[in-house]
Amino acid sequence: MTGIQYVTDEEGRKVAVQIDLREHAELWEEFEDVLVSQSRRNEEDIPLEEVEAKLIRRGKLSA
Repeated sequence: MTGIQYVTDEEGRKVAVQIDLREHAELWEEFEDVLVSQSRRNEEDIPLEEVEAKLIRRGKLSA
């Protein structure tokens, strides 16, 4: 696959990857979305109504 290069360790195991973002920006965006989602997996859920009320109080959302 063009635009993808693997970095290997002394034993030839793939340990990292370089992605040419000019060719594969959409691939990186999807990968990044997965990483963000996984990093937030254990965050506390906040009800939509609570978020909306906070945004209204801050003037970021109209009622």
